Amino acid sequence: MHRVGVLALDGVVPFELGIPARIFGAARSATGKPLYSVITCSLDGRTVRAEADYDIAVAEDASVLASVDTVVIPPSHALGAIREHGQLPDELRTALEHIRPGTRMVAICTGTFVLAAAGLLDHRPATTHWREAAQLQRLFTTVRVDPNVLFVDDGDVLTSAGVAAGVDVCVHIVRRDHGSAVANDVARSCVVPPWRDGGQAQFIRQPVPEPSTGGTVATRAWALERLDEPLTLAALAAHARVSVRTLTRRFRDEVGISPGQWLAGQRIERARHLLETTDWPIDLVAHHAGFGTGTSLRQHLHSAVGVSPQAYRRTFRSGAALTA
Repeated sequence: MHRVGVLALDGVVPFELGIPARIFGAARSATGKPLYSVITCSLDGRTVRAEADYDIAVAEDASVLASVDTVVIPPSHALGAIREHGQLPDELRTALEHIRPGTRMVAICTGTFVLAAAGLLDHRPATTHWREAAQLQRLFTTVRVDPNVLFVDDGDVLTSAGVAAGVDVCVHIVRRDHGSAVANDVARSCVVPPWRDGGQAQFIRQPVPEPSTGGTVATRAWALERLDEPLTLAALAAHARVSVRTLTRRFRDEVGISPGQWLAGQRIERARHLLETTDWPIDLVAHHAGFGTGTSLRQHLHSAVGVSPQAYRRTFRSGAALTA
C-alpha cells in the first residue's frame, strides 16, 4: 500500500490539510481494498495551530516521513521567514531531511514556498496560488513559476494552486498511479470533478457572469455527446444560439479558456480514457475521441502529455479494466 505523509505546519489551512486524506482515502482497488494510507504529522508530534479558530492534534512527528512514498505539504498562513525571505527554519529543514531520496513531493498552494526554500524546485516548473506567484518568483529566481495553471506535474515533484486546486492535483495523482477508472470513482465518491487539467486557468479575477446571461452549460453537454463529430465553433455557437464572438466570450467567462481549447481538452480526456480502458487500435481511439486519424491523436496527445498513445497506454492501462 502506498503511504502518504502530510506535514502540517503551524498556521495550516484546514481545508487543504484535509484534502489528501479525503481524496487518497477514497481510492479503492477493484476488490475494494484501500490503495493508500494517509498519515498526518507535525514537526514535533504536538498539536498544530490552525489558520482557523481551533488547533489540530496529530499522531506522529516528522520522523514518520522517512517511511512514506509521497509527502504532501499543505499551505500555511504563518510561513514567516520562508515566505518573506526564502529561508527554512532549522526545525523544518531537519524534518525534511527525514525524507528518503526518490520520495514523491507534493505542495498545495503556499506549500510550494517550502519546497522552493528546500531547493527542490531549482530550475523546475512550479505553481502556487496566483496571489503568491510574484512573491515566489521574486524569492526563488531559478524556479519557473507559472501563475496561471491549476497544478504542475514535474514527475517526482508536483505543485498546485490554492484551495480546490489541491483536490485537482490529488485526483490527478490517483489517476497517474491507478488509471482513470479509479480516479473517476474517487471523484464520484467525493463529489468533485473527475478531471480538470493542470493547464486549466486559475480563473484569475474572472468576472462572474450576470445571472441573466445565457450560459454554455447546455452547449458543453451537447458537445460532449458528439466528440466523435467534426464540431466547429460555428456549430457550437449555433447550438447556443449566439454568435461565435459571444460564445467565445462566455466560454472565457465560465471556463477560463476558449471553446477550441476546451474542446481539444475534452477530446484528449476521451482519448486518454479509451487508451486506459480499452485495447482498441489507435485509429479507432482517435475516431471516437474526435481526432479523425491516429496521426492527429499522436500529435495532440504528445503536445498535451508528452508521450505517444502507445506509451501512454503502457503506462496507465490497467489489465483488469480492459474491455473488448
